[in-house]
Amino acid sequence: MTEAPAAGVEEALAEPTRRVGPRWVTGVVLVNVGINVAFFAPINVLLGLQATAIDEGGKEAILTLVTACGATVSLVVNPLFGALSDRTVSPLGRRSPWILGGAVLGTAALLMLSGSTAVGMLVLGWCLMQAGANAAYATITAAVPDRVPVFQRGQVGGLAAMGQTLGILLGSVIAFVIFGNIALGYWLCAAALLLSVVPYLLRADDPALPRGARARFRFGEFVRGFWISPAAHPDFGWAWLTRFLMFVGNQLTIVYLLFFLTDVIRHPDPAGGVLVLTGLYALMVIVTTVVAGRWSDRVGKRRVFVAGSSAVIACAALIMAFFPVWPGAMVGAAVLGVGFGAYLAVDFALLTQVLPSAAARGKDMGVINIAAALPQVVAPALALLAVRFLGGYTALFVLAAAIGLAGAALVYRIKSVP
Repeated sequence: MTEAPAAGVEEALAEPTRRVGPRWVTGVVLVNVGINVAFFAPINVLLGLQATAIDEGGKEAILTLVTACGATVSLVVNPLFGALSDRTVSPLGRRSPWILGGAVLGTAALLMLSGSTAVGMLVLGWCLMQAGANAAYATITAAVPDRVPVFQRGQVGGLAAMGQTLGILLGSVIAFVIFGNIALGYWLCAAALLLSVVPYLLRADDPALPRGARARFRFGEFVRGFWISPAAHPDFGWAWLTRFLMFVGNQLTIVYLLFFLTDVIRHPDPAGGVLVLTGLYALMVIVTTVVAGRWSDRVGKRRVFVAGSSAVIACAALIMAFFPVWPGAMVGAAVLGVGFGAYLAVDFALLTQVLPSAAARGKDMGVINIAAALPQVVAPALALLAVRFLGGYTALFVLAAAIGLAGAALVYRIKSVP
């Protein structure tokens, strides 16, 4: 049971003990929906269509370049905006101004992408979108340990993961129904992102940080704060590494999904196939996030859920590797949803329990988010290597499974969380 905050501790920095209500949780879920629409409609289909239109023979290389550059931006801005929000003194609270600003920047970038017909414009637009969406994501993620007590974090983490999945599904629906109208797809994504933050901002319950509680800014200390020593905080280090490995494996499975359906399965409607697979995946994620999150809260254990779900994700990749036909892809998508839904819910709760400092939750969660963003740089490069030089899509999916199993094994190196 979490102890009550010590007397004199500012509300913004105190360890939360009161359960959050459904209106606040709904706001968090909707922000996650909008952010993931903005991420995954372009990643799954729109950017691929634009890459194909620019150079069909080099579409994989173009998509790899664009996604890797955007992910590189996210590596910097996610912890940076999280750290800046930790220090923000505003009547709106610490997190809300960055959620709003990030949504506005991401919306503008999506509108820019809607008219991009050259590689340079795609790279610039996607980098700006990553900057805005990651500003919003870093701060909405930090709001959970700010406001949610430990005994409710599995449930809230599961619902937030459900929001992420609904965003992915809605993004796929948008990409499917536009019938090749790329500009319309980006406009719909922009509307989804901007509107998604409104309910949260109207009911943020975001405690303001008193000016006197903010430490004096020293640039050297600020920069050094982004390094969290694994020797001093080993559980944080192991949690970061296991999340990195899991997201590398997951990205390897999905990064070339459109091309896999086109070139290997020979699906007559690859964009429609992406929608079907995403729907199966989303359905299973929605079920398992809610069930696993609540179950983990009830039994008070995290590691066994994380390890088990990681093994299930690896099985999904092996199904895709050795049954490269449409029914195999459908089964693989469903199994991936079962595993990744449970993983997202419970691993998020685990991560919030190994943060080094209450005063730097935004920065620390931003550093954790690098473990999910860095794979967007690493995985496309590994995927290109596997497809071009190591044996094609079978090698790609086997590599994804091996990396996921490594993450499952390493989670037991975390000692402070049961």
